[in-house]
Amino acid sequence: MISLSQQVLRTDASGMPLEWVGYQDAVRLYHLGQVAYSCGSLLYRLHGGINAVTNLRSHIEVSSIIATYGNSRALQRARAHYTPPLNNPALFKRDARLCMYCGEHFQRHELSRDHVTPTSLGGEDVWSNVVTACKRCNNHKAGRTPEQAGMELLAVPFTPTHAEYVYLQSKRVLADQMEFLLAHFPRQSPLHDRLRKR
Repeated sequence: MISLSQQVLRTDASGMPLEWVGYQDAVRLYHLGQVAYSCGSLLYRLHGGINAVTNLRSHIEVSSIIATYGNSRALQRARAHYTPPLNNPALFKRDARLCMYCGEHFQRHELSRDHVTPTSLGGEDVWSNVVTACKRCNNHKAGRTPEQAGMELLAVPFTPTHAEYVYLQSKRVLADQMEFLLAHFPRQSPLHDRLRKR
């Protein structure tokens, strides 16, 4: 049995990933007639009350991926200029919880955000200038560039696309949802390799 905490992947009608929604929001979208189609596995079969006229009990089946109606052209235009908000949980997931200096895998509480070009030297707090670092490596690097600190950066930081960011925001992704999301990642996305190594 799937836990009610499992989120549903919501897409636009053209199939572009938009966000994760809980089962309550998914039921609301079904009820309002906003679901264009659904795919993936059946997550929930939710039952309502008994109809006084027909004496039948209502139910809604919620799939793992639902496509909703909306202005997909406007969304596509907005997505072309979209930069996802930077936060540590998504950053650490982007870098597969690896320190980008020593290459070791760490728990989330042992990691920190490192600015490749330190802010004290004019570096910005943006996706393309931050990497995951263990606290020891971050302290050793301090306010220096990797070159100044004699440390090698193991991967080039990148700004996730909208579809990649939807993945980075997830807590638990089902196999069918992952397959769907991967089809929307750019071919050259470093996430393909990182997910394959898991």
